[in-house]
Amino acid sequence: MGFLSGKRILITGVASKLSIAYGIAKAMYKQKAELAFTYHNNKLKYRVEELATCFNSNIVIPCDVSQNNNIKLLFITLSKIWKTFDGLVHSIAFAPKNQLNGDYVNNVTQDGFMISHIVSSYSFVSMAKECRMMLNKNSALLTLSYLGADRIIPNYNVMGPAKASLEANVRYIANAMGPESVRVNAISPGPVRTLASSGIKNFREILNYCKQITPIRRTVTIEEIGNSAAFLCSDLASGITGQIIYVDGGFNISTIGKI
Repeated sequence: MGFLSGKRILITGVASKLSIAYGIAKAMYKQKAELAFTYHNNKLKYRVEELATCFNSNIVIPCDVSQNNNIKLLFITLSKIWKTFDGLVHSIAFAPKNQLNGDYVNNVTQDGFMISHIVSSYSFVSMAKECRMMLNKNSALLTLSYLGADRIIPNYNVMGPAKASLEANVRYIANAMGPESVRVNAISPGPVRTLASSGIKNFREILNYCKQITPIRRTVTIEEIGNSAAFLCSDLASGITGQIIYVDGGFNISTIGKI
């Protein structure tokens, strides 16, 4: 019996088998969680439906988190299948590609700033608001951040402030929903090659640099991130909330590489 046995968890952000969300789903399914999934648009629908079958799930619901009505409809639809559930994994982030290179001050635009924050940060609290009444006692909400929330990462640009906003969101949501026995945390993983990260200029160089200075001398895997996510959404982590948990092989404690 797995430590998520009897738990129902909604996972967002699965786009391929390279997705961090896929690694999370894999780890949670291994621990016997029952899973549901969302997809962003029709282009991803059939891909997510196919991936969901890997986890014995046929619950795949559309949701464009940039639209509040879409988020409302997601949970209305889910409530017809699950009256209540136990966890939400928010693995969603977006910034226009032209915002992710060059000089931050020169390149940032109002529209780029706003959409990055709406999708990457506001959507988390919006989803928490809409699913609040459906959550069982001892439920858990989990999101994905990145070191760029706290440090300057080349070409990460507007996503840095968006992730900083997301991390503040984690603390405020945790405080608001704690009295209802709902825990809220974030994982800040090391850089991983995904469809999303491919939009960051010179990302391969970032990966190579991480391998040189990270204490374990390699990058982490989506399976390792997934295992941590499964733990944080389980009752084993009942005393942990409002935290940003680094799953990066120690990269966040490193300074300079080899001299």
